[in-house]
Amino acid sequence: MRILIIEDEIIIARFMEQQLNTSFVSEIRIALSSDEACSMMADYLPHLVFCDINLNEETDGIHLMEKLTKRYTFEVIFITSYDSKAVIERASTVKPANYIIKPVDESQLYACMVVTRPLITANPQLGQRRDSTHPLISQLNETEIQILKLVRDRHTTKEIAKLMYLSPSTIKNYRHGICRKLALKDENNALLKWVLQNEQLIR
Repeated sequence: MRILIIEDEIIIARFMEQQLNTSFVSEIRIALSSDEACSMMADYLPHLVFCDINLNEETDGIHLMEKLTKRYTFEVIFITSYDSKAVIERASTVKPANYIIKPVDESQLYACMVVTRPLITANPQLGQRRDSTHPLISQLNETEIQILKLVRDRHTTKEIAKLMYLSPSTIKNYRHGICRKLALKDENNALLKWVLQNEQLIR
């Protein structure tokens, strides 16, 4: 497992590295800034990122993760001294695997890894670039991709028709065509199920 620790305090980062290496078999790298993290991501492609929210920069850890999760697939564990509901709710929009309140200790790290490791093992798509387009997705045109995004966001056929200024019957035809291209059975909820299972492919 490849782990990236994004933490501007080197002492904390090294402590985390040591504790993780003690209990788990993994390759670990440390980034002390958002710029350093961005430059590492392309070559390292981590499966798991521990990210401090307050990086003492204009860009905080939440914004950084919002940016990086659009380009790469990985699980996130936030590390922070912020324990306000507002910050936690904002961080939750990135769908982190966990959230550690500082000071970080050995038991917190161990518990987070025990919970997160099965998620990583079960998802072979982690540790990859999102820009490697799925071969089936590449068959879809711009309108079909837009419909997939709206299906992903749980919009009904009628709602999609209204949003795209098309008739419901036209949207139904598009959905049938998308199902054919994705090799899906043209049945109720087949497209929705596929979208939810492959959400990371739809950008």
